[in-house]
Amino acid sequence: MSLLELRDITYAANGRDILTGVTLAIEAGEVHALLGTNGTGKSTLASLIMGCHGYHPVSGEIFFAGTLINDLKIHERARLGISMAWQEPARFEGLRVRDYLTLGSVIEEPEAALHLVGLEPSRYLDRMVDRSLSGGERKRIELASVLALQPKLAILDEPDSGIDMLSTDDIIRVLDRLRSRGGAVLLITHRDEIAAAADRASQICGGKIVSTGSPSQVAAGFKSRKCISCDGEVCNDERI
Repeated sequence: MSLLELRDITYAANGRDILTGVTLAIEAGEVHALLGTNGTGKSTLASLIMGCHGYHPVSGEIFFAGTLINDLKIHERARLGISMAWQEPARFEGLRVRDYLTLGSVIEEPEAALHLVGLEPSRYLDRMVDRSLSGGERKRIELASVLALQPKLAILDEPDSGIDMLSTDDIIRVLDRLRSRGGAVLLITHRDEIAAAADRASQICGGKIVSTGSPSQVAAGFKSRKCISCDGEVCNDERI
């Protein structure tokens, strides 16, 4: 039995299909990369798995550890062991980094988690998670919070751009620590060098999974810019 299983998921918004017939399985302890260009439905799929407000499949089923979770709210999915690092990390006015990293059932020490994402604990533990931090700093702190929780499934939605983008080494350190604790990871990225660190990979194009296999095989198809649904043309840039 797979840890996460998506069965024929379709999602629509504003009268248009964003995802169509998505079927995907992730095993316990597996790092699975989801490759796709901007606007192909990667972040929408992540929001459906996490149960974000307003995201519910039109059809299809989402199973986690054998339990149907279509109708579970985001906090209920979090209790089951699903966590997510958002593409745009949130700010929390008045909340210290130390307190943010110790919310919930913490396994990883905050200091160790910060070290793993390349931040010096003495410089950050007593800072606020607010606008005084850059986007890159907040992204690293958010990843540290995922490490601290050690979820059964971590969804890492990598930013598509930005001067503070995490390096390949940063991401691999996080993946290795999550994997060493038995956690599974859905790594959403557009960088094939990041996908190379995964156990398996899938390519999403035009709201459909068009290939699944080894990271090298899937990355080769991704580089070619050719897929079943868009035949090499740029996918609909209005997709969520």
